[in-house]
Amino acid sequence: MDFIDTLNIAGSGMAAQRVRLQTIASNLANARTTRTEGGGPYQRRAPIFVAEPMGSFSSALDRELSSVRVERIATSDAVQMVYDPGHPDADTDGYVALPDIDVLAEMVDLMTAARSYEANVNTVEVTRDIALGALEIGS
Repeated sequence: MDFIDTLNIAGSGMAAQRVRLQTIASNLANARTTRTEGGGPYQRRAPIFVAEPMGSFSSALDRELSSVRVERIATSDAVQMVYDPGHPDADTDGYVALPDIDVLAEMVDLMTAARSYEANVNTVEVTRDIALGALEIGS
């Protein structure tokens, strides 16, 4: 493993967490959206991550190293029916279909994603410092 591999792994982690943060922000912004262009309430989104091996011909340790990528964005059809007869999208019984988004769970997920992003940033910074230290020793 070298500095470039470390930076590539951390960079892929930051990119994946950025997508995660964007989907969480979208979920929070649309937690009460009852009508979309496609019809029906907003569908909660969640990124699906997969690990990709760094190389196929490397040592046994290096084969365990993986970068991460977003395979797809999954959507949920789950809705919660809320009684609100005055709502413009209420059905004949007075119920409104809202996206099944737990704002508290989304906020916890948001904090976790932010911490994961920070951890990858710290990895990049430490790797940079080590590389600069190695260059100073060599000069």
